[in-house]
Amino acid sequence: MLPAILFASLLGTYLDLYFVGIGMYAFPLRLLPDIFSINILFTLIGLPLLILFFLFVAKRLSIVKKAGFILCISLLMASVEKWSEEKGLFVHDESWRHYYSFIGYFFYLVTIYLFYRMSALRNQKK
Repeated sequence: MLPAILFASLLGTYLDLYFVGIGMYAFPLRLLPDIFSINILFTLIGLPLLILFFLFVAKRLSIVKKAGFILCISLLMASVEKWSEEKGLFVHDESWRHYYSFIGYFFYLVTIYLFYRMSALRNQKK
């Protein structure tokens, strides 16, 4: 599970760096703003904990329930982003639509789960 969590954290960090870099969103309140343009606390602590919970639950679900779980988390994360904007923690460009976040989290979680399954299968073969 650790390789998938590390992969998720790295992928999340690079996606944040990319989208902040092209000006799609910003983190006005963040740790060490002179050094980091992203919310490093979220990518190094929040995201790994979220992925740990996600993988812990997802590996116990059937494929249909897993798909529903991923859809629910994606919707929840898009809602949390909107709430974060209202609290001043997150700012999107005016061209951003929150369904982009929903779609992005959906593909992100599917990618992380597939990586987790591939690494688990690889470990079984050893």
